[in-house]
Amino acid sequence: MLNLATNLTSMKTIITSKNAPAPIGPYNQAVKAGNMLFCSGQIAFVPETGELDLSTVENETHQVMKNIRAVLNEAGADFENVVKTTIFLSDMGLFARVNEIYGSYFTSDFPARETVEVAGLPKNVNVEISVTAFIAD
Repeated sequence: MLNLATNLTSMKTIITSKNAPAPIGPYNQAVKAGNMLFCSGQIAFVPETGELDLSTVENETHQVMKNIRAVLNEAGADFENVVKTTIFLSDMGLFARVNEIYGSYFTSDFPARETVEVAGLPKNVNVEISVTAFIAD
């Protein structure tokens, strides 16, 4: 009989980048399972300082995307590998500003996406984004 737990453990790889913020809870920056990469949500922590960049929603969104790029790069991927994103906003009124910055990181074949307004985000940030990517062998 196949031991499913052993099989799953051998199929997944934990991805950790020193160029992205360390997790602040019991999770990993990303997990690669087969050809799929599942990246945890990123907020605007600046890895070099450990501080949040909440100076403007534009700067906050750029930092989130830089953090995502660092995790993707550690796994041998970039934004062109992203197939799905989820954007969490503290206020849907920020959508246009966040969307403009977010869109600048993709050149074509945009990923599937949803954007949702939530009651609160970690550390009272305005933006959190998670991505799923496909990495061909």
